[in-house]
Amino acid sequence: MNSPREIEALIAPPAIEVLSAQKTYPNGTHALEPVDLSVREGEFVTLLGPSGCGKSTLLKMIAGLLDPSEGRILLYRKPVQAIESTGHRMSFVFQEATLMPWARVMNNVRLPLDLADEPVASSQAKVREVLKLVGLDNFETSLPRELSGGMQMRVSIARGLVTNPSVLLMDEPFGALDEITRNRLDSDLLDLWQKKNLTVVFVTHSIYEAVYLSNRVVVMAARPGRVVDEVMIDAPYPRGPEFRVSTEFSQYAKRLQDSLLKASAL
Repeated sequence: MNSPREIEALIAPPAIEVLSAQKTYPNGTHALEPVDLSVREGEFVTLLGPSGCGKSTLLKMIAGLLDPSEGRILLYRKPVQAIESTGHRMSFVFQEATLMPWARVMNNVRLPLDLADEPVASSQAKVREVLKLVGLDNFETSLPRELSGGMQMRVSIARGLVTNPSVLLMDEPFGALDEITRNRLDSDLLDLWQKKNLTVVFVTHSIYEAVYLSNRVVVMAARPGRVVDEVMIDAPYPRGPEFRVSTEFSQYAKRLQDSLLKASAL
């Protein structure tokens, strides 16, 4: 039986609509064939595939960081650049934490609010709230070099959350971390997704990460980049360590592995 959150997501209008969007760079590289994709509000969708399959290109087009060569991308039925007119916000978390090395954690997290000219007095409470949310409330005055890689990524996520976004786009944020840290951050991310009622589009190379996190996995193939399959992950939330070693998890991983192998043979 679907949870109230899942039922609401099923009947909600799309948060993201990718309508025959493709990308060809000025040098002639055809990075992405036409893609059609709809992401419901509150859904956690993962883009899975090998390097060069257009995952990051598609994510950056959704973010408005790249323009599609053809087609359209809508957020809450509006062009990407008009998302704030819908009453929603979007944040992007990159592969690297991209922190200012000279600035303390609180200042790194506050950066988006500073850029929006929000007064420091009102922004401090928001910064403290998101630092507590990601488990870094005792590290406000630390410098990035004093933090582990996983903690730096938590700072980056906090910076993404400080503007209270509805949509969170994440481009392989945990790919450079060790497996134990990565698994812990995956679990923390699911907690944040549920607490903040986020719509998440997440890019990864990892089949296991995709199964653990997602409502739905969009499988992509390269040369040129294209969508070749979609797999629903019907396992209930919350998901814990026992799910990773379950027969159900293995079956989903096998299904995605088979899909990627077929895609590589096309």
